[in-house]
Amino acid sequence: MEAKEVIVLVKNLEQSKTNDETVLDILKTLEKEVVPTEKLLRETKVGVEVNKFKKSSNAEIAKLVKKIISSWKDAINKNKLKLRQQNAASGTASADNKSSDNKEGSGAAAAAAGSAGDGSSIKKQSKFHSTQKRSAKNDGVNTTIYNIKLRDNVIRALYDALVKESEHPPNHILQIATDIEKEMFELNNPVTADKQYKEKYRVVYSNIISKNNPDLKFKITNGDLSPHFVVTCDPKELAPVSLKKKLEEIKEKNLFNAQGATIERSVTDRFQCGKCKERKVSYYQLQTRSADEPLTTFCTCEVCGNRWKFS
Repeated sequence: MEAKEVIVLVKNLEQSKTNDETVLDILKTLEKEVVPTEKLLRETKVGVEVNKFKKSSNAEIAKLVKKIISSWKDAINKNKLKLRQQNAASGTASADNKSSDNKEGSGAAAAAAGSAGDGSSIKKQSKFHSTQKRSAKNDGVNTTIYNIKLRDNVIRALYDALVKESEHPPNHILQIATDIEKEMFELNNPVTADKQYKEKYRVVYSNIISKNNPDLKFKITNGDLSPHFVVTCDPKELAPVSLKKKLEEIKEKNLFNAQGATIERSVTDRFQCGKCKERKVSYYQLQTRSADEPLTTFCTCEVCGNRWKFS
């Protein structure tokens, strides 16, 4: 599916937020026909729009969104890994050619070639050792990319956060920091959404430097998490496993407590669902207006989940 077609579906998805059937049809089309690439996701913003439905009250929509985002993320990461392997292979070939003219270099080339078979060549070849604490300044990296103070400061801060304890070369870290900032910029242009841009930066940066989540920066620099995912995902998804478990326990506890105080519902066949036409409907009544006004009846279809109310 071409970018133009995806953009049309994204617009339709945005305009059909309240129509679950249409949203499901569009999501299923995107799942079947979109071949995700970083370029396509950036150009169409389809990932951002799809991700908005992750917390939909419709369980089928929420489940499908999670499935789509997960599959797209896996596809992007596989493409990146494949590209890195190709680059590593070409680098090894180049080292082999040079070794024929330089005896001293032959040992290093042979070691690189020998490591290619076990899948560890990428990490071994990309190791960068520094005698001082790593930062943009100490690595001699120029983070002035756009000559825009705010954006360049964000790139430098992200670089300094990601490079800590990393063995990846400076150009690799700089590329990731630049890509993350670019995703922030495309999601919230600081010219028109300065507050949102800064807030997104604070969330991402605080997660990266968090002492309670030391593995996050390694997942980002190793390519396990793409810049697009880091910027567009729910911040809770960046949390460490221990914190996610605690949040889930709190959520379940709150849900249990809430269920203890829910209004008792009755199921009847007196009402017909306007959506699926079934007559299995639960309802309850509340006095939402003044005492001399009739009660408001809140209905929920037990078959399709459709909700409505009347007085």
